[in-house]
Amino acid sequence: MTTDAGLTTATVRRAADAPPLISADDLPPARHFVDGKFLDGSTERVIDVVDPSTESVIARIPEGTSEDIDRAVAAAVAAKASWARLVPKDRSEVLHAIADRVAEHTELLAKLESANTGKPLAVSRDDVGMTIDTFRFMAGAMRATTSMAAGDYAENHLSVILREPLGVVGVITPWNYPLLMAAWKIAPILAAGNTLVLKPSEQTPLTTLKFAELVADLLPAGVLNVVNGYGAVAGARLAEHPDVDMIALTGSVNSGRAVARAAADTLKRVHLELGGKAPVVIFPDADLAAAASSLRTAGFWNSGQECGAGCRVLVHESVAEEFVGQLVDEVRALVVGEPQAGEDVEVGPMVSKAHFDRVTGYLERAKSEGVRVATGGGALDGPGYFVAPTVLVDVPEGAEVAREEIFGPVITVETFADEEEAVRRANDVPLGLSASVWTENARRSHDIPARLDFGTVWVNSHLVLASEVPWGGFKGSGYGRDLSVYALEDYSRTKHVMHNHGS
Repeated sequence: MTTDAGLTTATVRRAADAPPLISADDLPPARHFVDGKFLDGSTERVIDVVDPSTESVIARIPEGTSEDIDRAVAAAVAAKASWARLVPKDRSEVLHAIADRVAEHTELLAKLESANTGKPLAVSRDDVGMTIDTFRFMAGAMRATTSMAAGDYAENHLSVILREPLGVVGVITPWNYPLLMAAWKIAPILAAGNTLVLKPSEQTPLTTLKFAELVADLLPAGVLNVVNGYGAVAGARLAEHPDVDMIALTGSVNSGRAVARAAADTLKRVHLELGGKAPVVIFPDADLAAAASSLRTAGFWNSGQECGAGCRVLVHESVAEEFVGQLVDEVRALVVGEPQAGEDVEVGPMVSKAHFDRVTGYLERAKSEGVRVATGGGALDGPGYFVAPTVLVDVPEGAEVAREEIFGPVITVETFADEEEAVRRANDVPLGLSASVWTENARRSHDIPARLDFGTVWVNSHLVLASEVPWGGFKGSGYGRDLSVYALEDYSRTKHVMHNHGS
């Protein structure tokens, strides 16, 4: 198909003759998971779970209530003392067993994730692989925690620093990475000796429930609990619950604000990993082909529904035309389709009709404001919530599409004249999760990242993650760190014990 401007865009590869990704037997129980077993909700209200590639309902889950959250929190409270008393070796072995169990069911979980979210299978398999690695890393890291040395810091008084679990942690996970974001929370929370209650997104709960089903026999009852439902009811109750010691959320900025407000009355700890608007700063000496090739993945991974996506290019004016040409060639080559339509599918649908409308709304407003569409620029023919991979150019400073998180398959391109302008404009967004700098200049490769106000800055790459290094942002992107030993620190507390040993 073509856009109104006559630009060639992607077409959606359909899987008319392919077998369905999942069968009814692959689905998890459509219930809450509380105290080691699946239970019905306190009401008969249900939520439709929709396949965004076909717009068909694939499951119905219970709509959780405050009563359901209270029941799960009570189970987590009852289980926390015995789980906390386990020595690190014993908890570590449980986490390794969880990793093994997930690995045994890699293909099932990947297909279930793709059916629920529309992700290409390559993305879902990557999610499962990193889920396994997250549990393995935390299983090892929890056995090697460090602290300041015990010693006399006041005369005749021996100080010992203890690291203790927080207790019960409430977790709220997003729809874009249902299984992986659950793992990023569950693994360090359990490793640190806490129990938890998790509320998955009501749109994408299936792999979280399946995970609970798969590992149910590996964990003591009450250590892991999953309650379905909407954020305004189940999530709000979890955040305000007086027996929850910390609330951890990955989600939107507005969700983060709501959780922080709800947590304030009980003064519980808050861990927030929120949105991003990652600048990709390309200097004239950069390898332009490498940058364009990297953005084919980093800008459109998970269909652009990725808080670290390289979605906002700032390119030096002297090489802008050349770079845009290379980027457009890469983007036009992307394969858009249903996940079962082929292993080479790179871009799937938006997760829901509401999000599809949000993304296409940004594109329509940008075009009406004079932003030029280099490729893509709108919706693709249905069914499904597909948006054409898009590059927007001639984007003026301060434009809505350059400042706000679109969270779709859209890259904007702006130009700059010098280093000072590049740094100023890169930082001039309310979010501060990640960024990248592209240059072959050694001084610049150190100086510019130090001046960028983002929690992760890549040099000559983008969206490369590892379990050993932290992930989290500044400013409106929240606080707290996922992955690495810093996550273990977030989910634990330090206690100072001082012994008087004087005569």
